[in-house]
Amino acid sequence: MKNKLGIFVVCLFCQFITGQTNSRKPLHGQVINSSIPIETGNVMNINANKRTFIGPQGLFDIMARPKDTLLFTGMSFQSKKIVLTEKDCAEVLFSVPLDLVNVELKEVLVHKELKVKSLQGGSQGIVDTQFEDDSQSTPENKAMYSDQTIKYGTDFVRIFKDLKKLLSKDKEVQEEVITDIAFVAYAKDNFTKDFYTKTLGLKEDEIDLFLMYCSNDSESKRHLKEDQKFELMDFMINKNKDFKKAEVNKK
Repeated sequence: MKNKLGIFVVCLFCQFITGQTNSRKPLHGQVINSSIPIETGNVMNINANKRTFIGPQGLFDIMARPKDTLLFTGMSFQSKKIVLTEKDCAEVLFSVPLDLVNVELKEVLVHKELKVKSLQGGSQGIVDTQFEDDSQSTPENKAMYSDQTIKYGTDFVRIFKDLKKLLSKDKEVQEEVITDIAFVAYAKDNFTKDFYTKTLGLKEDEIDLFLMYCSNDSESKRHLKEDQKFELMDFMINKNKDFKKAEVNKK
């Protein structure tokens, strides 16, 4: 009797495991752009911890189910995050429109030196303008002791506000997406490429995907102050361990 009960329990456990595995099905998708074909990049299912690559004609396959979060990153297009719906998973070929990398937008994100054409629109443009030394004057008080901060360092708060203004005309852009993009820019601007490639052991084309992966964790937004870089570094090192565990579909 005990043997039969044991077999019954094992069967139930196997059915449960099988049910969990089968709940995700192959999602056949294609990334598209109206200007040029996209044939390289990465796709990651955060919930399933699986990764795959974008292939010829923008096609990709990944295990997924409704409410899973997919991340799309690549060198030629802007990173994107999508939460799948029942309709998305029911599509024979799930189509994902992607925007190409905007060089002007990247300059605003990374460098902060916004061009001021006139005094219209308030005084914020003047506040943001960087001034250089000349023979008569200097904007920097060299007699005072330096606080060791980086001259012309990126103002992340201003970046977020400027980016939000640029994207505010697009009703489909959610504030959460803006936050993700801003976090990626902040992390790339405050840590060297060697930190990502050597310390974390990432490939160059994996950096954006990793940072989008980090930005999906709400804890990433808690370490964005100037004096919290070590906390942010520790956070990314720990997230990298999970990122490396993701199953990669090499086709």
